[in-house]
Amino acid sequence: MSTTLQTAPTFYVETGGIRFAYRKLGPESGIPLVFLQHFTGTMDAWDPRVVNALAADRPVILFNNAGVGTSTGTVPDTIEQMSADAENFMVELGLSEVDLLGFSLGGFLAQVIATRSVVKVRKLIVAGSAPRGGEEHLLEVVGEAFSKNARDVRLPLFFTPSEASQEAGAAFVDRTIARTKNRDRESGEAVSNPQAAAIIAWCANKDDGHATLRAIRQPTLIVHGSDDTMFPSINAYEMFKHMSSGTLIIYPDSGHGALFQYADTFVAHVRTFLDA
Repeated sequence: MSTTLQTAPTFYVETGGIRFAYRKLGPESGIPLVFLQHFTGTMDAWDPRVVNALAADRPVILFNNAGVGTSTGTVPDTIEQMSADAENFMVELGLSEVDLLGFSLGGFLAQVIATRSVVKVRKLIVAGSAPRGGEEHLLEVVGEAFSKNARDVRLPLFFTPSEASQEAGAAFVDRTIARTKNRDRESGEAVSNPQAAAIIAWCANKDDGHATLRAIRQPTLIVHGSDDTMFPSINAYEMFKHMSSGTLIIYPDSGHGALFQYADTFVAHVRTFLDA
């Protein structure tokens, strides 16, 4: 594979007055795996170790949703509108069928998109996320993480205090900064404020009878860290319990960024799941 996350060019597609930035890796044929990013994250916040490995045998598409990074537009303050923007992007790109990998906030979008018919979704991977009405501690955890004055806020935010987890976290941070040219700009309050409002509202809105989860018919791989403080692991169990075709994996001694701490294991699990 000649193109990697570190070297992939950024392309643009415009629809509905929004110019979406995206990158495409991997082969031309096959069902594309579309990545849906976390709170304040851009394309450059993904782990190249995960992205490049998954792109070795399938098309992988990363993008910045409306108002994020190098995409234009305004960041919505609802999950429903973020999901609609993501759907518009995929439709404009001509994606007739997709697999979705949603991390954290992106996992909320994946759940909504899977229940609608705008884009045909074959399978879902939901990592470090929560169902509608789930438990969240976003502002508390983010505030505490920034108070640590760590080399990178993702070290206390995504990883546990253990030596092994922090070592894996440092390696993850090094991988995410390997791209030096044409990087996305970092997110400011114009991104973080509406996204935080959307996350808090999603979790505050109790979903009677878990209607959203029960409406998801696609096979879903649910991945979570054992010690995720932002979205506690009970969220993963609730998703597993109320989805009709969910598989649950919880990684040990890991936090919100479990999929990056166990990058190779996560890739192996995703490949097995998508190829089954």
